[in-house]
Parts: sequence; structure tokens; C-alpha cells
Amino acid sequence: MALRPSEIHSSIAGRDVRPVVMTAADVSDYLELRTLGIDLDERIVRQMIVGLDAAPDLQPTVYGSTSVTPIQFLQSWLPGFVSAITQVRAIDDLIGITTAGDWEDEEIVQGVMEPTGLAQLYGDYTSVPLASWNLTFERRTIVRFEEGMQVGVLEEARASKVRVASAARKRASATLALDIQRNRVGFYGYNSGPGRTYGFLNDPSLPAYVNVPNGAGGSPLWANKTFLEITADIRSAFGALIVQAGGLVKNSDKVTLALPLGSDNYLSVTSEFGNSVRTWLKDTYPNMRVVTAPELAAANGGVNVFYLYADSVQDGDSDDGGQTWLQIVPTKFKTLGVEKRAKNYLEDYANATAGVMLKRPFAVVRRSGI
Repeated sequence: MALRPSEIHSSIAGRDVRPVVMTAADVSDYLELRTLGIDLDERIVRQMIVGLDAAPDLQPTVYGSTSVTPIQFLQSWLPGFVSAITQVRAIDDLIGITTAGDWEDEEIVQGVMEPTGLAQLYGDYTSVPLASWNLTFERRTIVRFEEGMQVGVLEEARASKVRVASAARKRASATLALDIQRNRVGFYGYNSGPGRTYGFLNDPSLPAYVNVPNGAGGSPLWANKTFLEITADIRSAFGALIVQAGGLVKNSDKVTLALPLGSDNYLSVTSEFGNSVRTWLKDTYPNMRVVTAPELAAANGGVNVFYLYADSVQDGDSDDGGQTWLQIVPTKFKTLGVEKRAKNYLEDYANATAGVMLKRPFAVVRRSGI
């Protein structure tokens, strides 16, 4: 029976992924302002309004001295809420997202076809050398996560007093929690024993790291390197990529330089002529994009790393789309069910991801020590 490929619901390349814009309405609780260092102490505000040196009462009062106007009538409320932030999630920007398969599936499978055969010298009476093929299957295990929310009648009524829709905020928080977990699996995979769920940093097909050389100052760190030394590291990596790919990757191809968060700052290092590394990149490799990710910091034994890879490769008879990397997400968000109770209601949500698959290891170069 012929294999029936699963339907690809959507596939967004890393270059086309756009960040989600968070608004003030995404804050679940205004008290989280304290975590951002915005702490409006009511006692101090009262002192500022009433004054520390107010004149004494001319006559004792039964209920004690008070301001003529209660403080609640002297407060000015700023619009909206300040959103508490989380660390940037970069896996979609790096390699895109492909929606394939179903939430209940167990594995995602990619077929790999290898031609075999060796041409021999011709002879009228020699045996005919036969070409053939070898078929293997690369598997990735799907893992599922869930996150829910519960809202009570009194809670929702009180939250509405401060213009907060408690249920909507909790749903947004649940969505964020699921997305954070998916991003983590996208980088580190998921260790479930026999499962095969890998990430951007530990796919078994990844080539080994190669240390960048020391600069003239005796350090491999880009923070201590000059314009010429930083550009030499990138040029060396691109040369290795071209050689590994057997000429299938060229200087003009679309490639991605993945750097640790903050390391793109060193692309502003200038030469003696005033041009920066970033300008040099645009001139030398016009289709190279730079993406940063926190997970690349200290990724190899505590030192920073960078990846250089072709976004896609057209390699002969391949009919899979040609992507170098694939992040397979059967379900990004799924509503599991709602339970209505007398005084509250419960909702549960889930997602499903198979992590990351490196389909063309020859199109990736890894450098360590920057």
C-alpha cells in the first residue's frame, strides 16, 4: 500500500514569521506592576497630598484629623496597564513553523531516499552494474502539553471593577504558557526516555562545533576582536558551509546567521575606514539575515555559539520543499473542554509539537567560543 503523506496545514518560513504584539489588555493582574519597579505606596502619596507640616487642628475632633477631600477623589489614574514581559521566543523566527499531522498522532515521519550504485568501466561481456536506492525514515515523537484556567463568579465581578476581564486575561496567560513550552522544546527537545523529540541545539544530525580562533589579543570572544577578526570568523564559517554543501549553497543564497542575544551588537564594530561588520555583511552576503536567540548564549559548555545555515537547498530530486530545518507543530492551540459549575467554570487547553528536525545537516555550520 502506498504511503499517504500527512496534510501540511501551513508552513511559515523563519523570514516570514512576525512577532505577536502585546497590548496593555494582556496583563492578567495590575498588581504585577510591582515586578517592574512601579510601586505606588499609598502612605507616601497621602503624605504628599496632605503634607507633613500641616497646621495643627484648632479644635479636637471626634474622628481625628482628616483631609478636607478624601484621597480617592484626588487620584489620577493613568490609562491601561503595563504588561509584564517574558523572555523572547525565537524558534519561529529562526526556522519557521510547519503545521502538519494531528494532535492525537504519535510521530511525525520524514522519508529519506538515497541513490546507490557505482558506474564501472564498460566491457562487452562484463556484468551490468546496477543502480538502486535505499529508503530510510526519520522519526520525531509528538509531545503534548496542557494549561487551563478557572474563573469564579465573585472573582470576575470584582475584576470588572478595575476594567479587567479575568477570563480573557487567563486565557491569554494559558496561551502564553503553552507557547513558552513549545519554544523550549524547539530549542532543547524533550527527553522522555525512548522518545525522539529534539531541538535546534541537540538534533542528532547536527555537525560538531568548531572553535573560532583567538584574535590578536589572545581571546576568541567577539567582545575583544577587531573588525577584521570578526569578519574572518563569519567568512570562514561561510566557506565551510559552501564546501560542506558541495557547491549547492552560494554567496547569493538566502542564509541565516543565528547569534546569541546581544552578540549582534558586535556587528557594529568598525574598520579603520569606518565601515561596520553589519555593512560588510550586507555587501558581501546580500541575502544573509541575522537572528538572535537567548538560548545560543553559553550553549556549548558555557560559551556562546553561532549557527550559519542555508534556509533551503535545491538538491536534485528532493521533493520535500528543500528546507534545511523544520519545526513540526501539529497543534499550536487546542480547546479541550469547558466545565460549568455552580460558582465557577473551568477551561482546559493543549498543544502538540514534534520539536525540530534537521533535514539537511550539510547545510549547517556551528561555531563556538564567540
